[in-house]
Amino acid sequence: MLESLKKELEELKNPEQAEVAKRFFKTSQGEYGEGDIFLGIKVPVQRNIAKKYSGLSFPKIQELLKSKIHEHRLVALIILNEKYKKAVEEEKANIFNFYLKNTKNINNWDLVDLSAPNIVGHFLFDKKKKILYDLAISENLWERRIAIVSTYAFIRKEDFEDALRIAEILLENKHHLIQKAVGWMLREIGKKDEAVLEDFLKKHSKIMPRTMLRYAIEKFDEEKRKKYLLGNI
Repeated sequence: MLESLKKELEELKNPEQAEVAKRFFKTSQGEYGEGDIFLGIKVPVQRNIAKKYSGLSFPKIQELLKSKIHEHRLVALIILNEKYKKAVEEEKANIFNFYLKNTKNINNWDLVDLSAPNIVGHFLFDKKKKILYDLAISENLWERRIAIVSTYAFIRKEDFEDALRIAEILLENKHHLIQKAVGWMLREIGKKDEAVLEDFLKKHSKIMPRTMLRYAIEKFDEEKRKKYLLGNI
């Protein structure tokens, strides 16, 4: 089954699209996606293939996650998402633990964003969340992004506490992918409860990186955005 999946992806590769993806996901030397290999297959097509191979075993999913080819890892995570949705609680725990053992392979922002809320965030919603705080102070960029993006699952249910606390931990992080992720989660909080977001911003907006602040205030009206950007709050 695994070889058939790989063969289908190989047959669908698009060199021109792959070059676009390599630039978009910053694969050059010294960039965050250095060394990532792309086949150039669009995500909806990958979703269709993942659906076809949804019965793939965990050892085979592991093999895909270890691949240097981006689409292999993305398809593996789509399959893992689907397995998690259908799993009973014990199986969900196994998938959660499997995911955490593979954070080094979930190594680009789209891979994190596709999977972290649906697996890590969903599983931890009614449990202790220490692992997220450990990930938030990791030296690994993607583990830090997993920490904050996982809280999207809590935000959807109007539970903001951990998202705000992890945002504070990452408040002065210098990597733009963390700044964007934190700003995104803050914006999502604001869409649920603008007063909660404003309370956070009144405490922290003057020390937040501009990228993070811009993302956080994106849904404010123009006048309010200007006040925050000018530090007049």
